[in-house]
Amino acid sequence: MAHICCPPLVTATYGIQKNNMETRQLGNTDMQITPIGFGAWALGGGGWVYAWGPQDDRESVAAIHHALDCGINWIDTAAGYGLGHSEEVVGHALKGMTRRPYVFTKCQLIWDEQGKIIDCLERESLRRECEASLRRLGMDVIDLYQIHWPRPDKDIEEGWAALAELQKEGKVRWIGVSNFSVEQMRRAALIAPISSLQPPYSLLKPEIEREILPYCAGHQIGTIIYSPMYSGLLSGKMTPERILNLQDDWRRNDSEFNPPRLARNLKLVELLAEIGERHGVEPGVVAIAWTLRDPAVTGAIVGARRPAQVDGILPAAKFRLGADEIHELETFIAANP
Repeated sequence: MAHICCPPLVTATYGIQKNNMETRQLGNTDMQITPIGFGAWALGGGGWVYAWGPQDDRESVAAIHHALDCGINWIDTAAGYGLGHSEEVVGHALKGMTRRPYVFTKCQLIWDEQGKIIDCLERESLRRECEASLRRLGMDVIDLYQIHWPRPDKDIEEGWAALAELQKEGKVRWIGVSNFSVEQMRRAALIAPISSLQPPYSLLKPEIEREILPYCAGHQIGTIIYSPMYSGLLSGKMTPERILNLQDDWRRNDSEFNPPRLARNLKLVELLAEIGERHGVEPGVVAIAWTLRDPAVTGAIVGARRPAQVDGILPAAKFRLGADEIHELETFIAANP
């Protein structure tokens, strides 16, 4: 990935208290997190299999600073995002801060010299990953370290035991999982407590409501959901023409971004826009609010690539849907499966 080239950063702080943004305890941790967190997937830039297209590092850093100044108090990234580049950008953005946000990252996706991503949960590999993430982030300890994917499934126990070791050694403060099923969480919990789960959740992907959210609620596992706007599809900014012009972007091949599902999804966006207009918020804010209506959801990870995008999603930290509006959305989903 390209080397980060940004001007020197001044010492910065961020303003949670000035915005009076509510916080919620994340699972069994001592962390009180804001309802939305800054997602750094797209900040990995282009040139890898799950890229969101080219990204300017200066805009990435500016977006992070603006989100923190607006009151968001946590960032979620991963070693795999941009093959380490997202973590480098986050580390650069936080350099020199007198009071930094919580930083969550993930392990398990490694890559070879050709940039091919490989699944690995072997103990020594995860230990090497942790040290590399600490270097890229410029931190002495990671606030939340998560297994990115439960693959290979046969190595879940080895991988989770390795994260528990890192926690005991003080390399990471809390440990969590991402994309795990209930059965996989049960297996991990026999080794060490799980602090959090990071699953996908949106109006287009509500499956975790059946088993996963009830399990987390019943076992003091915090839930930080990702893709509440389904990777921008529910933001109100997507059109068929824009999707056709996506370059170096994994979304171009996603079934939800293509016919026949795309037509139904854009009709849903029209409804989100109608609801948003009543309150002066963007369709994406309504989509995020729908995920936060469930008390089992601790927070939603929301990506932003520029400061202006932060302004668009910031109301989601406080905006909540009424019962009638929730019914409108769920009626649409039932009628348009």
